[in-house]
Amino acid sequence: MSLNGDNPLGIYISIPFCRSKCTYCNFASGVYPASEHARYVDRLITDITASAAWAGQVGVELPRAADTVYLGGGTPSLLEPELLERLFAALRAAFDLRAGAEITVECAPGQLADNTLDALVAVGVNRVSLGVQSFIDSEARASGRLHSRAIVEEDLHRLRKAGIVNLNVDLIAGLAGQTLASWEESLTILLRAGVPHASVYMLEVDEDSRLGREMLAGGARYSAGLVPSDDTIARMYTQAIERLEHAGIQQYEISNFSRPGFESRHNLRYWQRRPYLGLGLDASSMAFASPAGEAPLTHAGLNEPRYALRSTTTSDLGEFLSGPQPVETSWLSPARQHEEAWFLGLRLNRGVEPAALVGEFGHKPVARAMEVVSRLREDGLVDTDGKTVRLTAQGQLLSNDVFQEFLGLDAGEPEQGPPHIRQCLLS
Repeated sequence: MSLNGDNPLGIYISIPFCRSKCTYCNFASGVYPASEHARYVDRLITDITASAAWAGQVGVELPRAADTVYLGGGTPSLLEPELLERLFAALRAAFDLRAGAEITVECAPGQLADNTLDALVAVGVNRVSLGVQSFIDSEARASGRLHSRAIVEEDLHRLRKAGIVNLNVDLIAGLAGQTLASWEESLTILLRAGVPHASVYMLEVDEDSRLGREMLAGGARYSAGLVPSDDTIARMYTQAIERLEHAGIQQYEISNFSRPGFESRHNLRYWQRRPYLGLGLDASSMAFASPAGEAPLTHAGLNEPRYALRSTTTSDLGEFLSGPQPVETSWLSPARQHEEAWFLGLRLNRGVEPAALVGEFGHKPVARAMEVVSRLREDGLVDTDGKTVRLTAQGQLLSNDVFQEFLGLDAGEPEQGPPHIRQCLLS
């Protein structure tokens, strides 16, 4: 990725409030008192206002221009209209939101009041993502969702009537009680809904969700025993790819599908390694180091390698509300960025162009990566046409195993950050 030229910022804002905690959820969210909402927005505004100073302190560039904003959760639509208005006023004061910027808000079906919808339109929201997960009412209830199919359909109608037509629906393959037949029904209803974007996730089993912990422990709570087998979940995922593609909704990333022109511009920036600022609970940021002197913003043109900084805020709501906290930060050397370029780029159906990475990172690291590509190709997990490397269908199903192969390619490279910034911070 060239670091020259126009490279505006993306802004992610975490809103952790929920009316109920879904059994499968592994995000830093929960059922908190509504009285915390105003305090939380106050803290967000403090951090928005201080973001430029923070960037200068840690030594990274933070573009003032922004072309995507994403409010995720949790359920951001639970915020009162006045709080949404204050939040966006602070954003527009601190950043130059470009005309035509993609502004997305996640909403839970049935939890979008009329005055909140009016406020979203008023502050410029032009894209909404609905966390449906299943159009089968019994499956939604079993996972902790509070909506029905009828409520989802009504919300889609209300959003379109309000002028928001860039709509995404999330589905999860692998919910408790789900079958191949019920999954087919959810896909059919999704296609009838006519949304231009869909996200399809395979159920994650880990210790960060109640359902995942129960499954790992071999228990029966949360209907853990009714979760489909891995093979069935893989069939559901493959079925979704086929059904959506047949309907003209093309897969462009492992879990994301859209009609032409409706790809999530904000999420693309993560996979393309473009800068983003994360605000709120358990939010991550990635920004490039401020260059030394007047050096141009390309690896090839610098006297020293270009580093990037990743930071993550606390996941504890009490800590966050108590005032600004030190954020966890780590420098990404060019070597680490090269590894990420492979496993993030391979998430996209367009794949990775090794020649472009040679221009950014040099021949030697890319040559080492191509040795990995050769092994993975023999295993049927990636394919190449000589210019681009892509995951195969089997590679997508085993993507985490594929990505692991690109870790540690350039072991031994320094991780402490660029010298001119270390000296500045220590002086």
